[in-house]
Amino acid sequence: MKDDEQFEKDSSAAVSSADSVDEYLQTLGNEDAREQRYYSQEQPFSTDEMTRLVNEERLNELLAQSDAFLSSLNGEIEDFDEDC
Repeated sequence: MKDDEQFEKDSSAAVSSADSVDEYLQTLGNEDAREQRYYSQEQPFSTDEMTRLVNEERLNELLAQSDAFLSSLNGEIEDFDEDC
C-alpha cells in the first residue's frame, strides 16, 4: 500500500513538472507570453518585508565598495586619457 501511495505522489509530481516544462517551452517562441510569464512571477514586497529581508549594514558596505571601485576606475580612465 505504501508503494502505491509513493508512486501516486511521484507520478503527480512528475506530471506537474512536465506540465511546467511544456508550458515554458511553448512560451519560448512567443515573446508576449514569455514576458507575461516573467512578470506574473514578480511578487511585490511591502516596506516591512523589505526592511526584514535587506541587511542594511551589508548593503551599505557593498555600496561603499562599489563607490570606491567606480572612483578608482574613473581615475584610471582619466590617467589613460592623459597618456593618449
